[in-house]
Amino acid sequence: MAAPAPQAARDQTVNRRALRVAARREWGPLFTAVRTALVERKWRAVPLTLGAVALTACFQIVQNQSWGLRPVHDIGFVRAMDPLWLALLRTPLSLFVPALDLPVWGALIQILLVFGVAEICIGWWRTLLISYVTTLAGTLYARAAISLGSGSALGVKASDALIVDTGPSAAVVGLAVYVCWRLGARWTAGAVIVGMVLELVLKDNLAGKEHLAAILAALALCALTAWRDRRLQRGGPPSRPPGSAVRAGSGAPPMNSSSRRRGPAQRLS
Repeated sequence: MAAPAPQAARDQTVNRRALRVAARREWGPLFTAVRTALVERKWRAVPLTLGAVALTACFQIVQNQSWGLRPVHDIGFVRAMDPLWLALLRTPLSLFVPALDLPVWGALIQILLVFGVAEICIGWWRTLLISYVTTLAGTLYARAAISLGSGSALGVKASDALIVDTGPSAAVVGLAVYVCWRLGARWTAGAVIVGMVLELVLKDNLAGKEHLAAILAALALCALTAWRDRRLQRGGPPSRPPGSAVRAGSGAPPMNSSSRRRGPAQRLS
């Protein structure tokens, strides 16, 4: 027998309320931090992100000119066949060089959204640090995977050493996992990880494995942060809970007082 209409309506109301509570618990700190920063400081809240978007767009324009591909190659192209010292030298700029065979708008949207949220929530220098650590993890993994060869589950074929390995995707994946974990959106971080695993299952290539290497690097940074927080809790005042929102460039949570003074304060994917 079907439930009476009033009971069904009450059940739907309870379900909707439970979903709102779950959504608020998962994304509340993240949404609050981003909204507060953008309302108070607008675009001044994300100078690193805007600079990264502009630099990526500039590289895209230059490398598509008849004279521009060689200069971009010399300062930003990374391949596993290159000497290690040269790859390490080029890695910082390779993050902002879009893949030639992919639409540039994808890289620009990734940087604008993920870098922007990260810069607001954990500050510009942590955003830059995590971006480079996770990108470097992918770069170094590619060399190890080619050494292992296609016969290994972790290896890739030798011809992948010729792939031009540029773009922001490894940094984007690593930042997404770290920021979601840091602000308590653990289910979202898990969804990103599962998505990258599915990507690798559906299309087993170097890029997919580099994304997993970036995720492992981000998880290592999460573990290091958790260890540091535990030490601070034992040795001094209580530290900020991992799920709490932070203001950009600051170690303090956002203040809700209305009296606070306002002011400025590819990979291949």
